Amino acid sequence: MANMKNAKKRVKVNVKKHIRNNSYLASMKTAIKNVERAVAGKDKEAANEALKVAIKRIDKGAGANVVAKNKCAREKSRLTKKVNQMS
Repeated sequence: MANMKNAKKRVKVNVKKHIRNNSYLASMKTAIKNVERAVAGKDKEAANEALKVAIKRIDKGAGANVVAKNKCAREKSRLTKKVNQMS
C-alpha cells in the first residue's frame, strides 16, 4: 500500500478512472452487439435505432479517450455498412 499522501491519492483517482472507463467500454460493446443482433434478426427499423444509440456511445468513448479515435471510426463504419446492406 502507498505511504505518501500523493501516492494514496493516485490510487484513489486510478480506481475512479478505471470504473468510469469500464462503464464507457461496456456500454459501447453492448450497443454494438445490439446492432449486430438486429441485423442478424433482419429487423431494419430496430437496426437503425440501435445504430443511432451505438454511434452515440462510441463517440462518447472516443471523447473520454477510452478508445482510440481511429477504432471508433472503424467500428461506426462497419456497423453502418452492415445496416445499409440489409434489404
